[in-house]
Amino acid sequence: MIESVLQRARCSFFEKVTIKSLIAVGIVALSVLLPQLVHVLAGPSGGMTWMPMYLSVLLGGCLLGWAWGLGVGIASPVCSFLITSSFGEGMPAASRLPFMIAELAVFAAVSGLFSKKIAQNSWTAFPAVLLAQVAGRSFFFLLVVLFQSVAPFTPAVAWSQIQSGFLGMIVQAVLVPFAVMGIAKLLTRGDNG
Repeated sequence: MIESVLQRARCSFFEKVTIKSLIAVGIVALSVLLPQLVHVLAGPSGGMTWMPMYLSVLLGGCLLGWAWGLGVGIASPVCSFLITSSFGEGMPAASRLPFMIAELAVFAAVSGLFSKKIAQNSWTAFPAVLLAQVAGRSFFFLLVVLFQSVAPFTPAVAWSQIQSGFLGMIVQAVLVPFAVMGIAKLLTRGDNG
């Protein structure tokens, strides 16, 4: 979506990269801060229920497209782990980190595949988010099944985690598209007047 806005504004390649980089850094920062806030407000299990990092990664994919979204999806859990590890216990846990990197990469890449369509019709963010959620959670479960002999958890535990995050997924399936629609309206208001 951002790419379409930058093209209409006739931005140079350097300007596009600069703007996308700033947005990506902001989304990664949100991916680090939002889980901390949720853990303070909802307790230690709040992250598993509300999945706040997933929200910002979905937003990043929808706004930035699949390639930049993929970068945000990979960078978010890594940065969160590195920053929180320096203050104590890392979030996500080291044993969960590789699985979360893969899962969030899928979330962001799949939602990002819809970025151009979202620029044309922001309502497309709804199926983009839903498909990204299904693809990401399915990929996570598949990885656990494939690597269960070395994974820190079993498919039953992974399924339990998926179920515990269902409420957060529903909230994200509504919140992210409406946020994208609001951002799209803000970005295109100059085009309409």
